[in-house]
Amino acid sequence: MSKKVLISRDSTSDLPLDILEKYDIKTIPLGITLGDKNYRDGVDIDPDFIYNYHKENGVLPKTSAANISEMVDFFAPFVEEGYAIVHFTLSSDMSSTFQNSLLAAEEFEDVYVVDTKNLSTGEALLIMKAAELREEGKSAKEIYDTVSALIPYVDASFVIDNLEYLHKGGRCSALAALGANLLKLKPCIQVKNGSMGVCKKYRGRYMQTLEEYAADRFADLSDIDPDRVFITHAGCDDEIVNGVYKLVEKTDHFKEIIVSRAGCTISSHCGKDTLGILYFRKTPLE
Repeated sequence: MSKKVLISRDSTSDLPLDILEKYDIKTIPLGITLGDKNYRDGVDIDPDFIYNYHKENGVLPKTSAANISEMVDFFAPFVEEGYAIVHFTLSSDMSSTFQNSLLAAEEFEDVYVVDTKNLSTGEALLIMKAAELREEGKSAKEIYDTVSALIPYVDASFVIDNLEYLHKGGRCSALAALGANLLKLKPCIQVKNGSMGVCKKYRGRYMQTLEEYAADRFADLSDIDPDRVFITHAGCDDEIVNGVYKLVEKTDHFKEIIVSRAGCTISSHCGKDTLGILYFRKTPLE
């Protein structure tokens, strides 16, 4: 008889609270250091606090993975309760979260750690699939194998309105940031093979660029899985989010459209006014 299965994740997957509660998904937060204080992502700090702090002080937070000891302490109570665990992490190319979780899992039986090779709701797509497989009665190993095979099919991308956070975080040169801002360029960042890269640069007002971005994303709907799509944003105005929602809805392609707001870890790196459309493809990303 299979053990009961627990689905867990780190806080970078940006799943809305109602979904976490619906599927009883457990979370270990990443650390956020701002000034001389330490916080836990989504527990005692939120993105708006980060934006306001940066606006007033010009300081960006530093983010940190849970260490091995913290991961052992996270897994232990669930294992003692008789659970097999499938745990999801931010891409191993972006953080030590996966490696620390994997080393901690070696202390137990039936703890499976998934390197999502993604971030934000690119992770969430895999987590929700895992939760649905659990509802179907699949074992932890079966869930792990199935979602691991789906990793190359996740299409995750974001359009960034302002490069200030990327620049200050050391992910964009001063010259590139200056040039992009002067030309009103909005880079589209796509995740491939666990890493981020610029796939296209848009130009103009933010909503205008998002309209072009959506048109590009949905140019070939036949290759997009219709079950679910995420619209994930970092503090965008309601007008912007609703506008993109209508663009997605207009495709008449998706069974479920989920709007999600980026948490502290993701927001710390991309900055305010970033928005992405994320879904599964029917064929792997090249």
